[in-house]
Amino acid sequence: MSRPAAGDKAPHFSGLNQKGETISLDKFAGKKIALYFYPKDDTPGCTAEACNLRDNHSALQAAGYVVIGVSSDSVKSHDKFATKYSLPFDLLADEDKSTHEAYGTWVEKSMYGRKYMGTDRVTFIINEKGIIEKVIDKVKTKEHTAQII
Repeated sequence: MSRPAAGDKAPHFSGLNQKGETISLDKFAGKKIALYFYPKDDTPGCTAEACNLRDNHSALQAAGYVVIGVSSDSVKSHDKFATKYSLPFDLLADEDKSTHEAYGTWVEKSMYGRKYMGTDRVTFIINEKGIIEKVIDKVKTKEHTAQII
């Protein structure tokens, strides 16, 4: 599926967070969402991004944002990652990649000439009405909060 753009209605998502609780787009109706997709728990870039969002979480909340991270890792992996780095926001376990597919973030990648499927690091800013306001596709992992706000 193609990637939704600014102005599009945000595709529905639903899944389990790191605590095994179901979270979905509907649960956050009336709130601004920073829905960020990242490749893998506990890897250098993903950890830098998550810790930047953690360290600035109060500023994000003050600006009205709910932060939700999405990767294809398991609930157990997300739980270890969130606990290890004291992450105060939900991490959605998208093992079946349905949310990735809906947002066009499960893409062909290439490393050292080898092609494989993986998560494109991208963030969708969704407004209170469920409309995508902004797509951040050039994520700076150590400065991500500034890109959102």
